[in-house]
Amino acid sequence: MLVNRQRLVTASLLLFALAGCGPRSEPAAAPPDTPTSSTATPTAPASEAPAESSTDSTSSAIPEAQVVEGDIWSRLRQADTHYYVLMRHAIAPGTGDPANFQVDDCATQRNLSEEGREQARRTGAAFREQNVAVQQVLSSEWCRCLDTAELLDLGPVERFPILNSFFQDRSQGPPQTQQLQEFMVANRDEAGVTVLVTHFVNISAIAGSGVSSGELVVMQVNDDNEPEVVEAIGPF
Repeated sequence: MLVNRQRLVTASLLLFALAGCGPRSEPAAAPPDTPTSSTATPTAPASEAPAESSTDSTSSAIPEAQVVEGDIWSRLRQADTHYYVLMRHAIAPGTGDPANFQVDDCATQRNLSEEGREQARRTGAAFREQNVAVQQVLSSEWCRCLDTAELLDLGPVERFPILNSFFQDRSQGPPQTQQLQEFMVANRDEAGVTVLVTHFVNISAIAGSGVSSGELVVMQVNDDNEPEVVEAIGPF
């Protein structure tokens, strides 16, 4: 009897020990959309993704266009050579001129709008704010150019037929452009600034590119006696 009881106790202890050594039950896995850590950083939705940084170690604090424009104003102030500032007349709605155009009658021409007149005034103010001394103001004989030149208020305005538009008669383009080049070369050694108010076709012929109303193209004569573009300014 005693032996059987001892055997029963021994067997019970053995079963208890074996139960304690069995595999542990793991906690249930968290659902896929449940954060597993309170320190995890949530991912922003695509529509709310942070914008790219507005600062860049390679970018200038001043926009490139402003740096260039500031440089050209400085060159015009110093005027160590002769700079020719070709300006397309200020805003004058329309294209070309009426069929009854007469150069000495503004009523038969396309003229400046009030916006164009204000644009011309702003352009002249820019020269004064930049302390640029202008030696001479030359203008096409078209009323919209003469009005622009007068509203610049940079000095007496002289009529300069070479600057007249050849939009209606393109055959006049080559000889007028050649005359303008010769004028620029003849005055290249006299340091200063000349403003020439003219038309789209005239500027594109000598500068090689078109311009907006009121835009300015700064040119100089290079060592090969050829006019070249230095920089464009505006429009204002």
